[in-house]
Amino acid sequence: MTEHNPTEAIQSYYGQTLQSSADLKTSACCTLTAMPKHLRMLLVDVHPEVSERFYGCGSPLPPALTGCTVLDLGCGSGRDCYVLSRLVGEQGRVIGVDMTAGQLAVATAHLDWHQQRYGYAQGNVEFRLGHIEDLAALGIADNSIDVVVSNCVINLSAYKPKVLAEIFRVLKPGGELYFSDVYADRRIPDALKHDPVLLGECLAGAWYWEDFRRILHSLACPDVRIVSATPITLDDDEVAAKIGMVNFRSVTVRAFKLPLEDRCEDFGQIAVYHGAIPNHIHAFALDDHHWFETGKPLRVCGNTADMLALSRYSPYFTLIGNKTTHFGLFDCSPPNLSGLPSNTVAACC
Repeated sequence: MTEHNPTEAIQSYYGQTLQSSADLKTSACCTLTAMPKHLRMLLVDVHPEVSERFYGCGSPLPPALTGCTVLDLGCGSGRDCYVLSRLVGEQGRVIGVDMTAGQLAVATAHLDWHQQRYGYAQGNVEFRLGHIEDLAALGIADNSIDVVVSNCVINLSAYKPKVLAEIFRVLKPGGELYFSDVYADRRIPDALKHDPVLLGECLAGAWYWEDFRRILHSLACPDVRIVSATPITLDDDEVAAKIGMVNFRSVTVRAFKLPLEDRCEDFGQIAVYHGAIPNHIHAFALDDHHWFETGKPLRVCGNTADMLALSRYSPYFTLIGNKTTHFGLFDCSPPNLSGLPSNTVAACC
């Protein structure tokens, strides 16, 4: 597979062509409607210019972030970073990385405004100009990040395997990758990968799910979970004429830096959610087929048990059982949704 470097076209599209989210030609950037209510409420305290110049495709902000160090890849104008500033609290830290100087100029211009708005004695957000496939050049150390998020940006990189390798380098053991991006039901034809509009609209570089899964598997991450998925509409006739044969979805996924197995294995384990995660009092969804109701025991596979027990979610769960007795494969299949990228063949769930 040959990939081309779209950097200049992308920087031009996001730095000059797009002046607001109203200029987008597809529904890939559907962040406001996708964002849960408790997060939408935080947008009131984000500077209007930051929100207007933000282009994303989902709501990749997981819960239980108090005190965490969060890295936002492709942060753009910084909207998610400023929402994360509230979620991690004054003792937490948020690092935003983007390669477009114009977008970061908007983000950095309002650092003091948000610090005062949030009543913080010290700011907890910083922005760094650079490429997400080379976080080492930006001084981000091994095993230093609790959570990595990204909102419709990794697809823009011509070096996707490098991006994912860097993510798992900087994540702490048990750390989480939680991001939204655009996925296609096939590999994008090479002839369309240079198109500046298709690139900027996050279509030309959209992931083919199986390629994404294979990259993660090569990085010792065999179990990636789909949290949610939404179809993307091609609202512009010219865009649809070029690439309308491809089905696109905005998909939010999570993966952990943990030594997991490549299939769901049954050890007779049970998980009970305590209901203590803020804004998730009655239930917590690990993914699209693991819904933990507060106080209700749920049988889980070995990988799911490890995700809960060996990550920052551990304080919110009671895990019953261990891995001393193996009962074979665990029936851990997600719902069969037509057109949704599926990882049921070679990945655990």
